[in-house]
Amino acid sequence: MTPMGIRLSPFGVAVFCLLALGILYHLYAGVLSSRLAAFSQRRNVNLRELLAVSVEAAVLGGKEVKKVRDENSLKEKSKGKTKEGADELLTMGDLLSHRKMYNLIRNTFPEITVNSEEHDNLLDKTALWSRDIPADILEKIDGQNEVPAESVTVWIDPLDATQEYTETLVKYVTTMVCVAVGSKPVIGVIHQPFTGFTAWALVKEGSNMTPRSSYSVSPPKVIVSRSHSGKVKHFIHDAFGNSTTIIEAGGAGYKVLSLLQMPSSDKEPVDQADVYVHITMIKKWDICAGAALLSALGGRMTTLKGDDIDYSGNALNTGGLVATVHVDHQAILKRLPNWDPEKQ
Repeated sequence: MTPMGIRLSPFGVAVFCLLALGILYHLYAGVLSSRLAAFSQRRNVNLRELLAVSVEAAVLGGKEVKKVRDENSLKEKSKGKTKEGADELLTMGDLLSHRKMYNLIRNTFPEITVNSEEHDNLLDKTALWSRDIPADILEKIDGQNEVPAESVTVWIDPLDATQEYTETLVKYVTTMVCVAVGSKPVIGVIHQPFTGFTAWALVKEGSNMTPRSSYSVSPPKVIVSRSHSGKVKHFIHDAFGNSTTIIEAGGAGYKVLSLLQMPSSDKEPVDQADVYVHITMIKKWDICAGAALLSALGGRMTTLKGDDIDYSGNALNTGGLVATVHVDHQAILKRLPNWDPEKQ
């Protein structure tokens, strides 16, 4: 019995409960649906498809790079100075290549993070993947390998060796795409716009590249940057002796290719080096693709101290680098003098 003799109707209580549930549903339906939608959008990325898209992006970007250079319509300007005092140049080749590469990858895989050396507000929704997977990738790469989209970071360099590009030293120029899963590079693509050759690799699955048949370390031929060399020549001679051959070259992508077996070409051949060394800071879009290629072939790219480079997070690698393949990497590291790139 309720106060004052009022008796609650079971039917009324049921109606009241239903009304309360309805109010709660309307209050929380939006929150629940948004969480369910977010959950449903989480998906895996197929690495063979991402490799194919990366190759296509590098080739399309390379066409823009070559067209601008052939037409001599570079319109170069300085973005600022490097720590060594050299101009960091931006050309129409850099910008148009960036638009092709960035938009193609983002339109195909909108869930993944894409970092580019260049920045531009133009979004091109018409840049779509052809859905073509090159025959050599189909032959060598298993299409079953997938990773969570949120674990993927893509680094693209729309035009590596811009300084040399403005000087018409086009053999050094490349376009590059790298895919890191977590902190490790797993896909590397280096395309040469002026020869049309594309090197690619997917770590632990396959590559169209191979190491050379032999390398020398007594002394090695060491390839270094021609435009950002700093004090590297003294560093190399202290490490390996004054008889060491030092090859000055543009472009981090080119330097990695110099460590590998390149196809014969009627045009100017790629230099052949045994070790690649860089003793100042360098950006990850410059080196990630090369790191993936070397890793796929049993090589290594580390800091000067021998630490693995983390390809997540910010773009700057502050530890310098040493890159080798089919060479005792640890033995090379032990010969290097003490050096702190951040203090140079």
